[in-house]
Amino acid sequence: MAETEYQFPDDCKYTEADEWVRVDGDTIKIGITDYAQSELSDIVFVELPDFGREVEEGEAFAVVESVKAVSDLFAPISGTVAEGNIDLDDHPEWINEDPYGRGWILTMTPKDPASLENLMSSEQYAAHVKARAGK
Repeated sequence: MAETEYQFPDDCKYTEADEWVRVDGDTIKIGITDYAQSELSDIVFVELPDFGREVEEGEAFAVVESVKAVSDLFAPISGTVAEGNIDLDDHPEWINEDPYGRGWILTMTPKDPASLENLMSSEQYAAHVKARAGK
């Protein structure tokens, strides 16, 4: 795990838009990072995309709403939305409490799994967060 005030597990890849991606069999699991949930503050609502929807890398495909802001979730790679964490309807706070566990948002079937190599490692993402914070 990278050394910062936030947790960035080594078994995840990261996007510049503050999403994490974890390979889970033939699918990838996606959520927002510890840093992102901290910046957003209390999450109050998550709008999931339609399952089976084809998305292109960088396309906005879900929405996370907090007491401070509404933020789009962008597809980290191209693929098909496989499943959403429907438990977040009743427990959106799980994103704040456990962003890499119960707070996962959705899964996708990648169009090209090799494109995951373009995402950042935990160390690269930690450096990215520090640079943005001016540290």
